[in-house]
Amino acid sequence: QVQLVESGGGMVLPGSSLRLSCVASGQSLSDYATGWFRQTPGKEREFIGAIQWKSTSTYYGAPFEGRFIISRDDAKNAAYLQINNLQFEDTAVYSCGAAPPYGDYQFWGQGTQVTVSS
Repeated sequence: QVQLVESGGGMVLPGSSLRLSCVASGQSLSDYATGWFRQTPGKEREFIGAIQWKSTSTYYGAPFEGRFIISRDDAKNAAYLQINNLQFEDTAVYSCGAAPPYGDYQFWGQGTQVTVSS
């Protein structure tokens, strides 16, 4: 099993940047695809993007290409989501998930709140 803990959220001004962390324990995160998601009350969870297992290849949902950047540090067993030029509509709970090769996301963190406010 993989345990995931997100951090790095907070309240920020529009136009700011944040880097969210997803630290794994229990197993190597590089054995899984790591995805980032976000959710706001009353809306379905949105897939932001993911980084492949055993690779640095990333892919993103169309609305998230450009301002959102996913990376992984295998030495720290962690994945990251960099969000640039934050907008009000980026306010959400951001979560990471881990999926085994060719499988569905099985392991989830608790999420971290990002609030964009002036």
